[in-house]
Amino acid sequence: MRKDDDKIRPSLLTRREFLEGSAASAAALTLMSRPSLAAQVPASKRIKLGCIGVGAQGTRVMMDFLKIPDVQVVAVCDVNRETADYSEWGPGELVGKERRLVKDPAWGSDWKGPTCGRAPAARLVDAYYRNVDKLPNYRACESYNDFRDLIAKEHDLDGVVVCTPDHWHAYIAIYALHHGKHVFSQKPMAHSVHECSLMAKAARETGLATQVAVMNEASDATRHLTEWVAAGVIGQVREVHNWSQRPYWPQGMERPKEVEPVPGGLDWDLWLGPAPERPFNHVYLPFVWRGWNDFGEGSIGDMGNYSFDTIFRVLELTAATSVDGSSTPLFPETFPLGELVHWEFPARGDRAPVTIHWYDAHLRPQRPPELLPGELMSDPGDGEGMLLVGDKGKILCSFEGQHPRLIPTSRMKTFTPPPDNLPKSPGAYREWLDAIRGGPKPRANYEFEQNIVEALLLGCIAVRAGTKLEWDSVNKRVTALAEGKPADLDAANAQLNPPARDPWKLD
Repeated sequence: MRKDDDKIRPSLLTRREFLEGSAASAAALTLMSRPSLAAQVPASKRIKLGCIGVGAQGTRVMMDFLKIPDVQVVAVCDVNRETADYSEWGPGELVGKERRLVKDPAWGSDWKGPTCGRAPAARLVDAYYRNVDKLPNYRACESYNDFRDLIAKEHDLDGVVVCTPDHWHAYIAIYALHHGKHVFSQKPMAHSVHECSLMAKAARETGLATQVAVMNEASDATRHLTEWVAAGVIGQVREVHNWSQRPYWPQGMERPKEVEPVPGGLDWDLWLGPAPERPFNHVYLPFVWRGWNDFGEGSIGDMGNYSFDTIFRVLELTAATSVDGSSTPLFPETFPLGELVHWEFPARGDRAPVTIHWYDAHLRPQRPPELLPGELMSDPGDGEGMLLVGDKGKILCSFEGQHPRLIPTSRMKTFTPPPDNLPKSPGAYREWLDAIRGGPKPRANYEFEQNIVEALLLGCIAVRAGTKLEWDSVNKRVTALAEGKPADLDAANAQLNPPARDPWKLD
């Protein structure tokens, strides 16, 4: 299902457009998003999706789409057929969600652990459409090892949902766009700065709907922060502090010397894809790949695309001009145990320059003096947060901007929030689906996310360099390092577009 050219929205809403909006556009968006209009949608009218990457997170996202009435998941794809060793958010979390989805309390009772892969994903889809949705004339869900086969053989496919490890995001997304498929992909959008540019370019040239899975872009919290800052509640925002407890996975280590046998049903070579070849070891998967340079981006990549999406929208940031990184001891192939990163962003119109500070591995900024003894900087049991520092005050929030409050607390007692004029989003999934049907461009599209993910990836490069780098966002080059030799500058620029194995090179 392709959008007509005259229905393609040329760019994301500016803040002024977001504030003022068009009554007709808002009404159209509301109309397209009403659940009642999507109910009882026949198979012929449903948006047909293929889910590529159905590990633990991919299965969660697939279940979300299964529950949307005007969607049909017609195929799944994963390089792993089926194993019971996936990570989950708590004991029984994954199988509990599947049991509730298919309304079967015995579902997965014979599993030896959290079970994912293309075979169990296809069984889950079949159980849902046959027993819960009761889709007439249902055709069994197809399963594929290779995403190229899925795209080639599923002739009625409208879009793909990409939930693979990070090093595969760009190639699969661009391949799908060039084959006429809309794309919803996991965060972070890309694995390299070069990939960011290519993904934005492919989205722009094809005019297809793209969306990165940063759900907070559609949240009330982002809207409220946008209103508060635009109204000057804390004056000009000049600093943002953002802290995370990640990593929850092993990193800060050397490559294992042991070679383990490849599990049956896993296509290890295709799992590696564009990454350099190496022997199999369970230290790389599932999930623990995030800590390895070739596959993930550590804590910044795992969480930064969420919080930075909020920060970029609220402050209307453009590309960074410099990034400074430091860390615990470095290792050649993995991210360090802890990182401190500082980005500088230029003035935008009448808005002041902004510096963002990132802390992970339980590191935190200095406690604001406005907090009373016993007041928490983070939500209980969370340990993560965000602090916006302005000329006239401070806003303390949860990690993605949720639960904003002025500090000291006494300010909230007399605070009257500015009018809530920004239109509400129907949700990140719905934005993408409505765009497939010809609606407005999704807010977290590849063109908007490019500068965000570029900044995050430059943070990873600055940490490896261990110093401050100057960034030319027009020519996409690191122009200088605060410390180091010419070879260090060359090494930093080489990381903008790491070599890829054949045939997976993106040009």
